[in-house]
Amino acid sequence: MIAGVCGGIAESIGWSATRVRIVYVLVSLLSAAFPGIIVYLALWFLMPVEGPGDRS
Repeated sequence: MIAGVCGGIAESIGWSATRVRIVYVLVSLLSAAFPGIIVYLALWFLMPVEGPGDRS
C-alpha cells in the first residue's frame, strides 16, 4: 500500500496483494530473525518502478 512492494510480489507470484501482506506481517511478527521493516525498505528501493504501459 505504501510503496507497492507486496502488490508487486503478489503480481509476480499470482496471489492477491492482501494474502501477501498477511503472510508478510505474520512472518515478520513470528520470526525474530526476519527484520520485516528493513527488508521492506530494501525491496522498496530495489524493485523496478512500474510505468504507465507496464501492466499486461
